[in-house]
Amino acid sequence: MYKKTKLDNGLRIITNNMPGMRSAAVGIWINTGARYENPGYKGISHFLEHLTFKGSKKYSCRKIKESIEGVGGSLNGFTSEELTCYLVKLPSARLELAVDILSDMVINPLFPPAEIEREKTVILEEIKMYKDLPQNYVYDLLDELLWPGQPLGSPVIGSQDSVSRIKRQDICIYKKRAYTPLNIVVACAGDLKHGAFVKKVKKSFGGLGGQGINTFKQAEEEDLSPRLNLFTKDTEQTHLALGFHSFKRGHPLRHALNILHIIMGANMSSRLFNEVREKRGLAYEIGTQVKSFHDTGAFVVHAGIDNRKVNHAIEVILKEISKPRDTLVRDDEFRRSKEFYLGQLTLALEDTMDHMLWIGESTVTLDKTYSLENIVKEVSAVKREDVREVARYLFDDKKINLALIGPIEDKRQAIQVQLRLS
Repeated sequence: MYKKTKLDNGLRIITNNMPGMRSAAVGIWINTGARYENPGYKGISHFLEHLTFKGSKKYSCRKIKESIEGVGGSLNGFTSEELTCYLVKLPSARLELAVDILSDMVINPLFPPAEIEREKTVILEEIKMYKDLPQNYVYDLLDELLWPGQPLGSPVIGSQDSVSRIKRQDICIYKKRAYTPLNIVVACAGDLKHGAFVKKVKKSFGGLGGQGINTFKQAEEEDLSPRLNLFTKDTEQTHLALGFHSFKRGHPLRHALNILHIIMGANMSSRLFNEVREKRGLAYEIGTQVKSFHDTGAFVVHAGIDNRKVNHAIEVILKEISKPRDTLVRDDEFRRSKEFYLGQLTLALEDTMDHMLWIGESTVTLDKTYSLENIVKEVSAVKREDVREVARYLFDDKKINLALIGPIEDKRQAIQVQLRLS
């Protein structure tokens, strides 16, 4: 179903033709992000991504936006710990326009000095904004516990100090080193022909030079005892992020991990939602998420808790997540979770943008592409015992990492005593 081509310079192209669709989504993926940065310039990947939209050799900042939005399309970008992506969705008849604009943005950004200083101010305000949003900032506090003193343990956006010291020359050097053909994947899904798309991409990227492959320092995990990170703030509710080191991207037990995530907190049928919110009224928001990187990962429980019931909520959450470690999940619950997993994926892959994100991310990170049929087969093979194996690996007293934001200055000792599953 998917077609791949590698250009002579090493750049990879992957497409999925979706007959009958009237749209196409294009993404330029770069295998670089926050964990590839020099610690002194933390946030430079994110800064570079912002600046790429500020004008290129052929297109001004205004022209970039007007050209895409003027045909009914949308344009965006994002930076994560390991990836940077520039993406467009627009009518498929305008696919060549998308490739031309995105490629010129990525290959020939101008980085006007005035825009750099202006955007630096914007990002510094963005950093302040995140710290003012406890439901977001609590994840930064958790990352500090999971990967202390490491790139994964600090914010993708950087700090006030690190962003303030970034100069135009630093950005140019970083881009030249990181944005090389071997680190780039161009992905497209929608109404298209692979051969014609490859010609468009080759025209833009075929002459791009550089042979470097981005590398990073392997993550270190030290699970010796429960760890706690408290941030006292006068908030209306206490924000919680509870994390356990988990599996790397592509791990053989990844589907069992995702099924455990669904069972515990992915939807309103989940155990934590029912026990913490519906039965006890301890939280409005409660759920789980899975984070996966090249060499590590995390299973995270997040919640917004009634300030008066923090200790009770923590007790209930820890008790609930210990259950799948000790007892096999129910057969009906297991079947529903598999159906939810595959159903959500099936629905997502009907959309050209979601499908592009699906094939682009797996290609740039693992150099693999999974079809829906592959996933159905793999998920069907997962057993309840696999879910218990995952739970036993994750949920260990020594692996507990808990971050809290709220009016909790006098609760440290009581919370620290609570941090055990058995």
